[in-house]
Amino acid sequence: MTRTTPIAAAASAIAAAAALPAAFMLAAASAAAAQTFALAAPIAEKPAFVTTVGQSADIEMVKVLLERAAVPHTANAQAKAADLAASGAKTLIVVLGGSTKGLGAAGISVDAELDRARALLAEAKRLKLTVIGVHVGGEARRGQLSDRFIQAAVPACQYVVAVAEGDKDGFISRLCGTAIPIDKVERTSRAVEPLKRAFR
Repeated sequence: MTRTTPIAAAASAIAAAAALPAAFMLAAASAAAAQTFALAAPIAEKPAFVTTVGQSADIEMVKVLLERAAVPHTANAQAKAADLAASGAKTLIVVLGGSTKGLGAAGISVDAELDRARALLAEAKRLKLTVIGVHVGGEARRGQLSDRFIQAAVPACQYVVAVAEGDKDGFISRLCGTAIPIDKVERTSRAVEPLKRAFR
């Protein structure tokens, strides 16, 4: 069962994902099979807990990707640190990227969102959860606002999945360095395979 704070802007993303034809998904699976992945072996346990770092509506697309990857999860865009232990999750997935609209709708300032994210990541470390960062917003989910959230979260991740268009300048890759595996995909639908491979 999934639950999340309502994000009206995400409705079109869900509808578009649901409408992807089977032939397209088969092509995406074939492309994924031919890809070489940076993550050598699964690192994460199910179930997962999903939240945003930046309040973007991309969380809705990530939920769809996780469903297609057969990863059970709960989601809460405004989750607090205390929610992690109560969820029983073994893995924290943080959806990277800021949205002024999302922050405004949630009534959260940039600084408050950064504080929430840092507290969540610290609690995940205390609970020994695996942390996976996901950036699916492409180039549109970059810029000064988003980069603050990405910079705050990526160093706490054990793995990152990103749409390649969102890392044209290598910003996310540089944050990962050599210590954090990062797999980049050509389009959002192809993120299913690396997410699936990350879980045991």
